[in-house]
Amino acid sequence: MKIKTFEFNMFPVNCYVVWDEETLQATVIDAGCYYQEEQQMLKKFIAENGLTVTHLLNTHLHLDHIFGNAFMLREFGVSAEAGKEDEFLLPRTAEYCRMFGFPLNEEPPALGGYVHDGDLIKIGNIELKALAVPGHSPGSMVFYCEAQHCMFSGDVLFRGSIGRADLEGGNFDQLRESIVARLLTLPDETMVYPGHGNPTTIGYEKMNNPFFR
Repeated sequence: MKIKTFEFNMFPVNCYVVWDEETLQATVIDAGCYYQEEQQMLKKFIAENGLTVTHLLNTHLHLDHIFGNAFMLREFGVSAEAGKEDEFLLPRTAEYCRMFGFPLNEEPPALGGYVHDGDLIKIGNIELKALAVPGHSPGSMVFYCEAQHCMFSGDVLFRGSIGRADLEGGNFDQLRESIVARLLTLPDETMVYPGHGNPTTIGYEKMNNPFFR
């Protein structure tokens, strides 16, 4: 498995391209590319590496993680997959953009499918398991690859912190409890690739994250 990280600048947000080196099948996780230059950079990387995008996964549906969903559907024919509990956020994306003081680049398309807790998403020989970790948003999902000891945590877990819970549908106690139950029980060596900021490990967060001391 190979991973390429893009940091897109509107908030900023981490977007991940994950692919199987044998089959060259790939998934894009959180295509937060707001600007056309960012979209073209992502498109160029996929083309230059000969990748076939088979999935577009959203860890959740807050605006900064879905700016590129329409672009991905147009260019690669993949519709986003995410937790159904977050679907209510999609038609309100323009409203949320106005609240932050900028226009929506283009309307996000409807989801192509729902991701449920325990679902296995296959990308070539790679298998990602969806873990429901609500609290940052009602439908927040973490995508965990047991074989490669890594996860893509969206805005659930960060290095030294956790996601905010003051946005619509957020719940701080639920977020903290679901992280403890679903993520901190995983092996210490598990790499955590978050939606913002630098990677970390489960072991580091168990020892150092102030929300779990």
